[in-house]
Amino acid sequence: MNTMAALLYLSVSLLLEPVVAGGVKNCHPQCRCEVESFGLFDSFSLTKVDCSRMGPGTAPVPIPLDTSYLDLSFNSIGSITDSMLSGPGYTTLVSLDLSNNDISRVSSHAFSKLRYLETLDLSHNSLDSLPNGCFSGLPLVEVDLGDNSFQEFNLDMFTTRGQETPISVDLSNNMLTVVTRNSQSQHLYIKTLVLASNRLTTVPDLAGIPLQYLNLDGNPISQIEEGAFEDMKDLVYLSLSSIPQLSIIQPYSFRGLRSLQVLDLSNNSQLKSLSPDVFAGLLSLQELNLSKSAITPLPNTVLNHMPNIKSITLGPNMHCWKTHKQGQFHRQIGEAKVNDILTCSVAGLIL
Repeated sequence: MNTMAALLYLSVSLLLEPVVAGGVKNCHPQCRCEVESFGLFDSFSLTKVDCSRMGPGTAPVPIPLDTSYLDLSFNSIGSITDSMLSGPGYTTLVSLDLSNNDISRVSSHAFSKLRYLETLDLSHNSLDSLPNGCFSGLPLVEVDLGDNSFQEFNLDMFTTRGQETPISVDLSNNMLTVVTRNSQSQHLYIKTLVLASNRLTTVPDLAGIPLQYLNLDGNPISQIEEGAFEDMKDLVYLSLSSIPQLSIIQPYSFRGLRSLQVLDLSNNSQLKSLSPDVFAGLLSLQELNLSKSAITPLPNTVLNHMPNIKSITLGPNMHCWKTHKQGQFHRQIGEAKVNDILTCSVAGLIL
């Protein structure tokens, strides 16, 4: 073997060293590890580790130092302590799945070492609260707290520690900056928040978060008040589906949602009527889902509040869409006036 061939063999061997027998070196025997390579000539790699369904009492587990994604779901974990997520390999985590456990308690510094964490799934657990500041300093973008037992929700878990209280808020650069009494600045980047199937009776106050996706499905909310989403100007997708008690949505409830494109109000059997003013302010709305809700017919005046609507779903094979109807030709203007109307697949859906 000549010198060039030997060097090439050595280089390839070094690149492949972490991967052995179809797995990853130092991968826990009960976990499944997978290496993903990036960059020029695959010069940069990260490891995805799946330690789900290992059984109770198995967490924490040792993981490779370059782990970016860790799945600890379905492990009957009852609590998250300060030390559980602080070992080698955890500090590089970008995504962490703790769903489908029995978590009822999270200590205040449990996530403090996860300085790169962007996605956190705590759904399908037994949480009714989280300690103030437990997410402080984390660059979280997506948080799933669905299918828990929260009766109320506030931003203290993201922005404060101990007795610190916010004294000023900066909303520049599409990011919430909260300055606390000890003069520390903290940033929130959260775009996606799932609070479905909890015990919330009102829409939580999420003013200032640059949310783009919010899911409140399945909560015991009976009424949505005027201005409930007043300060969520960045929201693009809002889901209020399958809320059994929801019977009233006040006019101007969605006022302020100037960027909203999709609104899901499906599967709300107690929601029997909606005033056209409910949709006031939804200037960017394109899709409205009212299927399996008792709302028919719709007044044609809803178009006055939703100038960009493209489709409205009212049930299986019951759809309405916006069309342009040519009006009378005006001799002076020299062209026909275009009127927007709703056309439906079933007669009688629009008054």
